[in-house]
Amino acid sequence: MRNMLVTGGAGFIGSNFIRHALVYTHINKLVNLDLLTYAGSLSNLAGLETDPRYQFVQADIRSRELVQNLLLEHQIDTLVHFAAETHVDRSIRQPEIFIESNVLGTFQLLEAARQAWDGSFSGKRFHHVSTDEVYGTLAAGEPSFSETTPYNPRSPYSASKAGSDHCVRAYFHTYGLPVTISNCSNNYGPYQYPEKFIPVIILNCLMGEIIPVYGDGRQIRDWIYVEDHCRGILRILEDGQPGETYNLGGGNQPSNLEVLEQICAIMDRKRPGSPHVPHHNLLRFVIDRPGHDRRYAMDCRKINAALGWQPEENLASGLEKTVDWYLDHMDWLLAVARDEKYRTWIQTQYKEES
Repeated sequence: MRNMLVTGGAGFIGSNFIRHALVYTHINKLVNLDLLTYAGSLSNLAGLETDPRYQFVQADIRSRELVQNLLLEHQIDTLVHFAAETHVDRSIRQPEIFIESNVLGTFQLLEAARQAWDGSFSGKRFHHVSTDEVYGTLAAGEPSFSETTPYNPRSPYSASKAGSDHCVRAYFHTYGLPVTISNCSNNYGPYQYPEKFIPVIILNCLMGEIIPVYGDGRQIRDWIYVEDHCRGILRILEDGQPGETYNLGGGNQPSNLEVLEQICAIMDRKRPGSPHVPHHNLLRFVIDRPGHDRRYAMDCRKINAALGWQPEENLASGLEKTVDWYLDHMDWLLAVARDEKYRTWIQTQYKEES
């Protein structure tokens, strides 16, 4: 990895990855390509402006010629593709955006890489960041998702990510493009836009507003701390085999209610003088979303055996660090909370059960 292009690097996981890569690799240059949609912000990368290795380019990943020129101009040998629309709720309301960004955007990147590298694939890598949601849902007692689990997407979001995964694999088998794929579980940690479950809980505890929980709150997820995810991607880039897929997960299966209770307990301890203690009293069950997957669980034995990766944070330690980060970055959090478009989205999306 000498010169890297990261797509979607102003978003949650992408910005964490860029910070991680600049610290833990000997990379010469890192170009961040991001359109800066609602969930991406240059504030996520504050402090990197003076790093001579870092450069930001605002553009759409669907601009194939622009991407191809960037690959050639900067002699990119490693492309890490985070850029995607990721929120299931928004995909239900606006599915077309997800198909255009996630499927067509990935296709344009693949074509740009194929043409720019022009068959000179030695030392090159196209890494595609995907999700466990492509596998569908699990019933209680079913084995965890492995890399050979058949795809069974159940939302426009997961269908769009499944489509992009298939495109990436096709370019490996048809053109020999040196690709790898990682399917990760639910991420959490610093810089996550508060439309997702964990930052919504933290923000609403602070604001004294209801904490919306879909259905009965007993949906089960595997949660991975974002720094562990970033370490896993670097291990794949370093020693992963082209054409291979690797699952990344946190090794836990709490229900949404259990996660909420853990965060509320942390907030009670860190903000004992808050008028909203105990914070779990802010919980409200809201109408469940259509096609809501019941359970995810990840089998990460492949990457553990092949690359020696495993998560360093457990859920308790990761949640503690996450709450601390948001409390230490209240200006970042409240800037989002006060945004009118964000407020409108929250009010529209979550309707309490009658």
